[in-house]
Amino acid sequence: MRYISTRGGIAPLPFQDALMMGLARDGGLLVPERLPSVSEATLEQWQRFSYQQLALELLSLFIDDIGRQTLNELIESAYAHFDHPQVTPMRRQGELFILELFHGPTLAFKDVALQLLGNLFTHVLGQRGGCMNILGATSGDTGSAAIAGVRGKPGINIFILHPHGRTSPLQALQMTTVLDKNVFNIAVRGSFDDAQAIVKTLFNDLAFRDRYCLGAVNSINWARILAQVVYYVFSYLKLRGLGHRSVDFAVPTGNFGDIFAGFVAKNLLPRGCIQRLILATNANDILTRFVKRGDYSRSQVIPTSSPSMDIQIASNFERYLYYLHDGDSAALRADMEQFAQSGCLDLSRFRARTAEDFRSHSVSEDETIATISEFYQKHAYLLDPHTAVGVRAAMACREERPVICLATAHPAKFVASVQKAIGREAPMPPQLAELAHRESRCEVLDADVEAVRNFVVAHALQKPGS
Repeated sequence: MRYISTRGGIAPLPFQDALMMGLARDGGLLVPERLPSVSEATLEQWQRFSYQQLALELLSLFIDDIGRQTLNELIESAYAHFDHPQVTPMRRQGELFILELFHGPTLAFKDVALQLLGNLFTHVLGQRGGCMNILGATSGDTGSAAIAGVRGKPGINIFILHPHGRTSPLQALQMTTVLDKNVFNIAVRGSFDDAQAIVKTLFNDLAFRDRYCLGAVNSINWARILAQVVYYVFSYLKLRGLGHRSVDFAVPTGNFGDIFAGFVAKNLLPRGCIQRLILATNANDILTRFVKRGDYSRSQVIPTSSPSMDIQIASNFERYLYYLHDGDSAALRADMEQFAQSGCLDLSRFRARTAEDFRSHSVSEDETIATISEFYQKHAYLLDPHTAVGVRAAMACREERPVICLATAHPAKFVASVQKAIGREAPMPPQLAELAHRESRCEVLDADVEAVRNFVVAHALQKPGS
């Protein structure tokens, strides 16, 4: 399997090179040359597999330059410290199935990919030598999960940007209380989109990128998407075992990464297994406007109680647009250049094709809090605000098929929202309760490329001879 750029400007790469490159050197995103597919007979074999066994089979379809035994060891190590034996267990709550993705070390779905990504980075660096300076931006949970994946690992420094004051307090503490010498937190005075733009600018400075061996942990890194495909297939197989051959998924999304993993899973499985992906947005509804009207236009970021979705420029949308263009990189480049200049795209010509993949619904702040309250009263099950957005969208868009709702974070990470919804705080896991008593370290900077560049230069690892 080889990987190419959505913008067509690089030679095909093996997986390990794609992993280490992160963002393609032509500014595009890496995708496989082809999307593999599996048969009904293969699904019957996979039906009895554990999460780790399924991950090995799925990842092996996309990774052919890491030995099977080594890949199995990296997978087993990645999920050894999740607090549930199924890694991503599913629970039925009324008419919906809740897929719990928050059983990793930082209690968020990002752990599923980033625990594995840290192991993959360490393996490749161990084989090739050298060092890596990871640079990423987070709207909430990516930062803490990325830090947990690489903290203390030799040959790696990590720099994580987050919007100052716009994550939940616990999300911020999960990042800033990690005091390992290789961890650097930067709070930028601005939005997540500002932080993400700085990261992309520095990656696109190829001389800087090469000199400081920049590595990516955001979902611009294909390995992030690939690791998330597994839980779509795993949960589908659980319902298939109960006699359901066709399902929908409801996915709260801002950056289009998690739901793009669902798109890959939909195309991997036999036709009709995953019928629709329900794309759930909060008040930052650029993706819902795209699905419903073909209107992909940037607006101002609106702060909400689901901060990981407070995004107006969805980085992974470029991957889906590449497939809408049937792999025409020239057409893709033209669209991305227009969007960079004007902040808007008219994609209404794709509405019929988009409708084959997605339904979408935007959820207001009042509806988010009401959903947490109503779901708790009805099922004695507590949702975090992001999952509540997904559940509300699922109820608005569901048809006759079962709907699997992705529960992306533990509700205790969002104290104020839960308090407002049910009148009391969520039970606090010990690893969160102790954060308030820890020392914290963070650098607050303007949302300025040069300020961040200078900070990275001052603290980066450098390869010999640089």
